[in-house]
Amino acid sequence: YIKEILVGIYRLLQGMAVTMRNMIRPKITEPYPENRTTAVPFERRKSVLQMPHNGNNQHRCTACLICMNSCPNGTIQIEVKKEIDPETGKEKRVLGSYKYDLGSCTFCELCTIMCPQDAISWSQDFENSVFTRSKLNLKLNAEGSSLIKKEPVAKEVAG
Repeated sequence: YIKEILVGIYRLLQGMAVTMRNMIRPKITEPYPENRTTAVPFERRKSVLQMPHNGNNQHRCTACLICMNSCPNGTIQIEVKKEIDPETGKEKRVLGSYKYDLGSCTFCELCTIMCPQDAISWSQDFENSVFTRSKLNLKLNAEGSSLIKKEPVAKEVAG
């Protein structure tokens, strides 16, 4: 009986020693709100899906719907418009709106892996807290944006 009491006191002192060691150690936690401008997230961090646009408000999304179909929980919703191509006279698909629900995204990265055009990527933003869920519904394509025109590839003639 006395042995069990002594073992219990010994274990209690061991736990108190760990607690005291951690109390006198210097703190390594970064003060988050104060270091907002200097905080650098990890390179592999996935935070918010984004659709990069160039200086002419053009993107690379061809509205192929692969990202929407590969999303396991319907986070991505794409509206497609049909337009007539003036060069060929054929009907083609054009991106109407690209909607993304950050609140239901599982960050599985299937959309960015499957995209054949590399039209979407992950940003490094780390402040995504909002008071209402409706602010987590984002539209990724900018108003009036269009598809980047591909330059025709010049074929070399073997001589």
